[in-house]
Amino acid sequence: MKKRKFVKLLSIIMVVTLGITGCSTSSNSGKIDDKQKTAGTGDSVDLSKVTLRFGEVGWSQYQSELKAAGLDNTPYKVEYNTFQGGNLCLQAMAADQIDLTGSSETPPVFAAESQNQGNFKIVAVNHGSTLLQELVVPKDSPIKTVADLKGKKVGYINATTAQYFLIKMLEKVGLKWSDVDAKQMSTADGVTALAGGQIDAFASYGNSIIAAHKNGAITLQSAQDILSGYFPYEASVTALKDSGKKAAIIDYLARVEKANQWKRDNAEAWAKISAKPQGFSEEDGLDVFKKQEAQTKSQVILVDDKVIASQQDLSNVFNSVGLIKNKQDVKNFYTNELNDELKKALSK
Repeated sequence: MKKRKFVKLLSIIMVVTLGITGCSTSSNSGKIDDKQKTAGTGDSVDLSKVTLRFGEVGWSQYQSELKAAGLDNTPYKVEYNTFQGGNLCLQAMAADQIDLTGSSETPPVFAAESQNQGNFKIVAVNHGSTLLQELVVPKDSPIKTVADLKGKKVGYINATTAQYFLIKMLEKVGLKWSDVDAKQMSTADGVTALAGGQIDAFASYGNSIIAAHKNGAITLQSAQDILSGYFPYEASVTALKDSGKKAAIIDYLARVEKANQWKRDNAEAWAKISAKPQGFSEEDGLDVFKKQEAQTKSQVILVDDKVIASQQDLSNVFNSVGLIKNKQDVKNFYTNELNDELKKALSK
């Protein structure tokens, strides 16, 4: 038994290590007081002795935006690790290699299935845009409605918001997952397959949708009114038990909210920084950012019943098609323990 547990732990650590694509550190006390009151206790904590390990997804978005906004002068050290996917961030959290990360609503429902329930709690959410999440078809396709997809080949990205909204779209017109010939593929392969006629429709997001449209694809249905736009921030259970890291998490999320405003006020400057790492031209990056912010202003918000209900629906949908074996009560991986202190920090 002990040997099996060791092998399983070793495999998790190997996956996490392979998933890391970059590591960097930011530390600059500036003029900020290194000592702050800890959440809930009022006791003073020396943040200069704290290291907050943050998991980035895809590229160094958070490190870049805090630096650009002049908000990287944290009184604690921040260690950044970049992973190619929110699922890998949460695997790292399960192995206690990071303290804080952000993801879409999808990775947490799978991470919670692990033996230690993933060693995470969702402590806050970034409410953002739901644009560029679409079901697209070729320009001259005879498919005019979602109902026309019955028996057709539909590409999708497995265990993502794309699969979630595709299931919801099918359900709305009375179709089941088994009524279509669903083809699991990557974003890049999906764009190629759609253009080449290997699939009849493609459910995807982000720059793959832009690429599909540039190839002539048209929107069959947008998921902008299906998705919540909630992007959870997960903190490790271990970090939440540490008063210093807990205080650093609250401070860091408050800085992210200030950076959200800086990006809106400096859209062109942000596009110069963010477009290339996301696979956009600078022009497309600026256009996408402005449209997304016009639809929904990016904002760090507290955990509440509406946030939890959205996550529960996603979990239920994935359970209904067998992606999640057990029915979940997602409240178990949420916590509002930071709400009071975070609310104060966000209002400053």
